Amino acid sequence: MSTAVQTKGDHPVNPAIDLVSGEFWGRNPHDELTWLRDNAPVYWDGRVWGIASHADVKSVSLHPELFCNGGGIRPDNGPVAQMIDRDGAEHKRRRNLVNRGFTPRRLAASVDRINEICNRIVDDVIERGECDAVMDMAAWLPMHAIGDMLGFPEADRGILLKWSDDLMCALDGKVESIVQASTAYGGFREFCLQAIEDRRRTPGDDLLSLLIAGGTDGDEINVEDVIHDALLILIGGDETTRHVISGGLYQLLRDPDAKQALIDSPDRIPTAVEEMLRWVSPIKNMARTVVEDTEVHGQRLEAGDKLLLLYSSANRDASVFPDPFRFDIGRTPNDHLAFGIGTHFCLGNNLARLELRCFFETVLRRMPDLELADDTEPAYRPANFVSGYESMPVRFTPRSR
Repeated sequence: MSTAVQTKGDHPVNPAIDLVSGEFWGRNPHDELTWLRDNAPVYWDGRVWGIASHADVKSVSLHPELFCNGGGIRPDNGPVAQMIDRDGAEHKRRRNLVNRGFTPRRLAASVDRINEICNRIVDDVIERGECDAVMDMAAWLPMHAIGDMLGFPEADRGILLKWSDDLMCALDGKVESIVQASTAYGGFREFCLQAIEDRRRTPGDDLLSLLIAGGTDGDEINVEDVIHDALLILIGGDETTRHVISGGLYQLLRDPDAKQALIDSPDRIPTAVEEMLRWVSPIKNMARTVVEDTEVHGQRLEAGDKLLLLYSSANRDASVFPDPFRFDIGRTPNDHLAFGIGTHFCLGNNLARLELRCFFETVLRRMPDLELADDTEPAYRPANFVSGYESMPVRFTPRSR
């Protein structure tokens, strides 16, 4: 770490870097992220600081007293009424409520159901000989898994998936996308209000019921908090895992030897899953607000400044990951930060790992000759927060269900 404190933005400038731009993140920006790690690991782009190295992302994450979530997790928006935009006791209270839906007992009880969903996804395409691996396969497993957890009816999963997609599309910053996202949020809010009324009359064992029952000291629940946390869980559970499935699958299909190794030895899939998480890093960045003047890697950050934890950069840091641009299904150790670290470490990490393991076990067993239909890398969603492939045509030998 540098000992010389520089003034704000006193570093080499790369005009290709715009850390708030959906277009910047809606592609593969690793050339620019490598430049950041090499030349300006704490980089002011004119609006926000970018924290690029693994060590600095980890350090900032572990010091919420200096870098808080209360200013909002996006650099261009303020906080909303969701758990992740809270700090301290309020964050801990709401996190503990949500955590009751992710206990080891609940996850163990969901294994058979997740395997059932994986087999159903394969059944839906296996006779066709071709499909879109994103929208026909990858998108549905996490949507069904998190829908089950929230207790949302299976018949509504299609509209929930559309709302989730429409909300994420707004991250490209286009006016039409923002209008579409507003409509989607209105639809989800009405849906959730009705679900809350249903749970008040007939509580269940689902996560939404747990959130509703979580009013402190018998007080009436804050309905807006429940709606926003339910939406956070839905999108967080759906969008991120979907992109790891599709991004991980793409890498396997580009490397037939790696794919065959997992077919031959399915016990290697959990280790491969960790490499998929590192490689894809579906949450590209997360914002923090500087609480008081401080220094990071020789740069003076002022109270009120916004910064971005650049997870996808940290996960390619050569000081932590030897040969970081090689997709290695046997990589160990693998100290990736795809789930973050610290007080806001992803509560759904074990559910995501379970889904990924079950998906690849099922697909590689039942579709061993699965291959890319096009050698061109799929297009990314132009979004500055959560991003991944939008479509990925694949083909395989048609088989009976």
